Amino acid sequence: MAEFTKTSFYKFLEGKSRVVVLTGAGISAGAGIPTYRDQQGNWQRSDPIQHQDFLRQHTSRQRYWLRSYIGWPAVAKASPCLSHRALAELESSGPVNLIVTQNVDRLHQKAGANAVIDLHGRLDRVICLSCKRLYARSAIQEKLKTLNPFLETLNQEADIAPDGDANIETAWVSEMTTPRCEHCDGDLKPDVVFFGDNVPKSIVQSIYRTLDDADGFLIVGTSLKVFSGFRFCRYASERHLDIASINPGVTRGDNLIATHIHSGADEVLADYLSARSTA
Repeated sequence: MAEFTKTSFYKFLEGKSRVVVLTGAGISAGAGIPTYRDQQGNWQRSDPIQHQDFLRQHTSRQRYWLRSYIGWPAVAKASPCLSHRALAELESSGPVNLIVTQNVDRLHQKAGANAVIDLHGRLDRVICLSCKRLYARSAIQEKLKTLNPFLETLNQEADIAPDGDANIETAWVSEMTTPRCEHCDGDLKPDVVFFGDNVPKSIVQSIYRTLDDADGFLIVGTSLKVFSGFRFCRYASERHLDIASINPGVTRGDNLIATHIHSGADEVLADYLSARSTA
């Protein structure tokens, strides 16, 4: 396992036309969306909501929607970073043929990328747990405000957490009225994969099939601590694909990765695009 400078990224992409990219929270940090882990891959946040807790406990749903009301605007207003725009351009120009993101912020799509799989879902959409009706998250924000007038009195400068979460006084949880489906009165849930839930098998198999035909696998801004992303690194290694990583810290897949670029994604990808434009 060798150490490389960012110029190795040029060599990694050279001659490739079917690269699959996996991105994580680190690529969106520059957009003001916090990450869960530090550069050593250690957890640095309060425990996230668990899938089964949300399904079974009304208080968990109250807690989620209270915190989300404060945290969602930061995600809604976030703009793509240089890295998002760079990957969108690489998809458009040919070296990249699929972007798989562990993020739920839709910033790849905002940057203009088309071939994107939202591995953990999308925060801009809400689903009814009963009838599966879909709602825009922006509409649910207005509903929350109507159902809970006290929300307007809360500190809008609250500490923002990853994935549209926020740190709010727990005393408000019992006051929270949660949104319900206008069609069947079912409970609503963000259309994302919570911790403890599973990525649909059809999505996993689709990514595997793309990797079967790929000529490279690029990892950007993720420690691979979560198995849902790590499995693709492992699969790419089993397929003997050329694997590169742009990440300032350690990753779970370090022993499987040939090209390590220990740097921020914006620096590496912006430098690459600048070199392309002047070539």
